[in-house]
Amino acid sequence: MVVDAIVGHPVAAVFPYLSDPTRWHDFAPAVVFRRQMDAGPPRVGTRWMATDRIGPFRAHFIDLLAEIEEDRRVVWLSSAPWNSRVEYACEEVGDHTRIRATYEGVLSDSLRWQVGWLPDRTTHWILAQDFRRLDRILTLQSRAAGRWHRRQGPQPPSSEVATTVA
Repeated sequence: MVVDAIVGHPVAAVFPYLSDPTRWHDFAPAVVFRRQMDAGPPRVGTRWMATDRIGPFRAHFIDLLAEIEEDRRVVWLSSAPWNSRVEYACEEVGDHTRIRATYEGVLSDSLRWQVGWLPDRTTHWILAQDFRRLDRILTLQSRAAGRWHRRQGPQPPSSEVATTVA
């Protein structure tokens, strides 16, 4: 399944959400939990413990960072019960981001009877909502930052900020 979406913010603001599983719960309500399992900064091969909520049920699995091209594309592999490959490809379009999200895989028995019966059109709509929520989150953050900057006025460069030690 492919979901094409436009998020009204630059790739530099959008991509960190798609490449960091610990931020997915901000815009994807099914995401309950993500924790990096491997030490060090995330890189290809890094794994995350994962839990998603589908209705009243919880699915526990492992997410693996399979490929990453910073600010362009990221590919995730999820173990059973999702058995999936998800690719987020981003393209800068002016000050917006076009995302092509490609979802592939075969649900295991436990999820197949819970969501496998949904029509593709419904599944597409559910997945597209995640990007609408991401756009809304980034818009709220941008507005809050704008309000802060308007109230604070121009800030001097950090080299001009004086500190006093008593």
